[in-house]
Amino acid sequence: MGKVASVAILGATGYTGAELVRLLHGHSAARIDHLSSERFAGKGIAAAFPHLRGTGEWVYRPLEVERVARCDIVFCALPHRASMEVVPRLLAQGQRVIDLSADFRIRDASIYQAWYGDVHSAPDWLPKAVYGLPELNRDSIRSAQLIANPGCYPTSVILALAPLLTHHAVALSPILVDSKSGVSGAGRSPTQESLFAEVADGFRPYKTGGHRHTPEMEQELGRLAGSELVIRFTPHLLPQSRGILSTCYVRPDQHRSDQAWFELFADFYKDEPFVTILPPGEEPATHHVRGSNQCRIMVRFDSRTGWLMVFATIDNLIKGASGQAIQNMNLMLGVTETTGLEAIPLFP
Repeated sequence: MGKVASVAILGATGYTGAELVRLLHGHSAARIDHLSSERFAGKGIAAAFPHLRGTGEWVYRPLEVERVARCDIVFCALPHRASMEVVPRLLAQGQRVIDLSADFRIRDASIYQAWYGDVHSAPDWLPKAVYGLPELNRDSIRSAQLIANPGCYPTSVILALAPLLTHHAVALSPILVDSKSGVSGAGRSPTQESLFAEVADGFRPYKTGGHRHTPEMEQELGRLAGSELVIRFTPHLLPQSRGILSTCYVRPDQHRSDQAWFELFADFYKDEPFVTILPPGEEPATHHVRGSNQCRIMVRFDSRTGWLMVFATIDNLIKGASGQAIQNMNLMLGVTETTGLEAIPLFP
């Protein structure tokens, strides 16, 4: 076994930070060296997450950029806007950074400002960041200094549509995406919308005027298609803690059987350890990927309406965030890509 990499997790008391700790516990090629938190500074890990008691004797510390200089990999799980202030300082020290916020996913600073409402303070780094979707950008990820870890919704949607757009098998307009997510996708900070009484026993759309993940999807799918495109994306909030199910509707270039579409997808992802293409008629479900780094996809053609439907499900906190970040880390370290991510889904 080679050198064990030291890692830091900044903003380690959110859901993604907790999942990074859980997944890195026992990782054969990496060990946690530093956890940052302002609110829990000086306290042990169980103060923020009792379920992590016994995983290590870590104490949360205030964020000090210079303190993490000795680490080989830095996971930045800070909120949007905060990351763009901290990450360039880490990069200037020569750190390799995996940023889990949206601050470096959009290559065009003007588009970032239009959707996030802030002037980007580190625009020079936007074109240098590698979009961390291993199934599409594996070679670039290996040598990158800055990884922009994809959003949860975009991960499901891009994996669902990538085979079709790469093969130019569907029209670029219209593309309709209907996604549902568990409440953990909104983060750990309390809001009225995430209260139990507001979520339980209910189901609703939100941000119907335009969700911030939309330009991320359009950017990456447009790159695959070789042309700009527009997506009509509508998210919904599920009364459950985790999981995403995205349903994508596109117009195919020709009528093919469900078996033919299955074979196109199966061939595209034949070497991917975390993407499973389900046979025709076997619908994906969020509770079939819960707690895992897996993405399960099913494709079906509706001959009556002429729409091709692609269904994709992931755990928004694992393949949609922390698991994908570790998958990227494994590539950056040159270790087996599946290291630390082999756990099968939790059920029930």
